[in-house]
Amino acid sequence: MVDRSFADLSLAALYDILNPWGPGDDFYLGFVMGAGAVLDVGCGTGQLLRRAHDDGHRGRLVGLDPAAAMLVQARRRDSGVEWVLGDLRTRDWGAEFDLVVMNGHAFQVLVDDEELRAALEAVRAALRPGGRFVFETRNPRARAWEAWTPERVREVTGPDGDAVRVWHEVQRPVLGDRVTFTETYDSDTWQRPRVSRTTLRFLGRDTLNRFLHAAGFNVVDQYGDWGRGPLTPAATEIITVAEAAP
Repeated sequence: MVDRSFADLSLAALYDILNPWGPGDDFYLGFVMGAGAVLDVGCGTGQLLRRAHDDGHRGRLVGLDPAAAMLVQARRRDSGVEWVLGDLRTRDWGAEFDLVVMNGHAFQVLVDDEELRAALEAVRAALRPGGRFVFETRNPRARAWEAWTPERVREVTGPDGDAVRVWHEVQRPVLGDRVTFTETYDSDTWQRPRVSRTTLRFLGRDTLNRFLHAAGFNVVDQYGDWGRGPLTPAATEIITVAEAAP
């Protein structure tokens, strides 16, 4: 789940603990290993690109993230990756990449039409003709936010050995395709909980594809899960592989 509270250094140190390597990472790694130059938008702590480098990728790997605390984690060891602080407006990449990825549901923080169009145009401009944009967004039909309740508390052990509890609460009623929620972190060793507020956009397949086509992308594949299963109404994800049109 995307959470902008990870701009906090101590919370950024928890990110990989809360989000261990999984099937989605394997899915993206396959694309990264097959591309010469890769831009990871919203790279977080950089575990995908570090893994690609460790597995033998010798092309160009660039990680982009707006949270300095996340890049502090990414830079903790020399990995042969370029780490860039900022967002898609920070730098003008002129057709420098074969692949742009955007994982961790980072795509859903693009909540306004204008913001979404600008981001897609920037991704398209960063890709060489025929380059691919691979990302995922939660399928709104699966209504994932209904499980984001304060009763569902997750507890992990932080790098310092302290137990940290995490839970979510959705602002209701949910109207349209935007869901606003709080994410709370608490520990018995802290003076007070840390609370962030985030809004995510849940675009349906048809609307998503219209935005992609308008930005100069052809949709190559769309899957409903990390095993490349079909995108059915009950699927939890809309995993998209789009190609930059010539």
